[in-house]
Amino acid sequence: MDISAQAAVAVDVPPAPTRIDWIREPQALDKWLDRAPGKPLALDTEFERVNTFYPIPGLVQLGLDGEFCLVDPSVAEQSGRFREVLADPDTPKLLYAMSEDLELFRQWLNLQPAGVIDLQIGAAMAGAGFSLGYARLVETLFGETLDKSATRSDWLARPLSDAQQRYAIDDIRFLEPMYHWVSALLRDRGLEAALVEESARFANELAGQEDPDNHYLKLRAGWTLSAQQQGVLKELVRWRERECQRRDRPRNRVLADALLIAIAERLPASVKELSNIQGVPSGAVRRYGDTLIELVSRGSTADNSSLERIAPPLSRDQQGFFKQLKRLFRNAAEDADIPMELLAPRKRLEKVVQQPDLAQHDFFQGWRAQILAPVRADIEELLKS
Repeated sequence: MDISAQAAVAVDVPPAPTRIDWIREPQALDKWLDRAPGKPLALDTEFERVNTFYPIPGLVQLGLDGEFCLVDPSVAEQSGRFREVLADPDTPKLLYAMSEDLELFRQWLNLQPAGVIDLQIGAAMAGAGFSLGYARLVETLFGETLDKSATRSDWLARPLSDAQQRYAIDDIRFLEPMYHWVSALLRDRGLEAALVEESARFANELAGQEDPDNHYLKLRAGWTLSAQQQGVLKELVRWRERECQRRDRPRNRVLADALLIAIAERLPASVKELSNIQGVPSGAVRRYGDTLIELVSRGSTADNSSLERIAPPLSRDQQGFFKQLKRLFRNAAEDADIPMELLAPRKRLEKVVQQPDLAQHDFFQGWRAQILAPVRADIEELLKS
């Protein structure tokens, strides 16, 4: 789709404010949020995460009913109404590429926002392309070029520069008109509810990936390990996640993924054997040696028969099958003008190849069932062959 030809669908964009409004007190934020209950709330955050496990909130940007404000995190976290609105499924929260924002809210406020709408997903569903950048979409739809010079500036410092403040406002100023543009196009295509559904599914999937018990499954290089060794890897990764949280340090500052895999492969029975594994820092051996040996022992003696294994890469035969299956999904994606990457992400499609039982997958539930209906019989026939 030529999205520039669709720009006329969008409503007028609120002009850049002549002054930047800050909300300095929690009670003032409560009152501001109550001005238009239930109306879409444009939402964005700025944060820092360089030497920490948890993101450090630097700024909250809010837009409601054509007005915009900036809020210090210390004010936002004391606002009871702010937490209520985030958790309210009936108040749409408009974000763009929301994964890092949602992670921040979960870890900073211990809160999983509900009613979130990811307009990057919406733009893809509307035919604008997969993973389209915010600035590019703004320029195409609304003819404004955003100044991105403040993107990587220090958001924890105060006072923020004028350029930082205007950058922060621009990150929310276009969200509501973008929402109306997306909604109008999706309504015409019968996919307006699909955006709500897919945004919620994506948010829930992101939250599930933070579970320390399941994080080992993301270490794809560990697929060659035996069930016993993967059981050890699960123990090691779960410990590493909790240690990172406890010390608020990035994963690589504790033990990198490759080292955890190496330890699980070698199954050291003593601190001396652990120290002989290439790449394991002597400081990590001194600090964590006894704990790591205990984890190896626990994991290697556990019953790992029912352990979920790390997905291996597709075999040669499976790759041929994958290409056939992908062709059918791509036909449906092209007919519906939905990006293939959104309809059937590669990892999810690989799982269908490895477990060819559609009952174990959700491709034929919700909005995807509508898109895939024309090729469903062909897919089912292929999976039976």
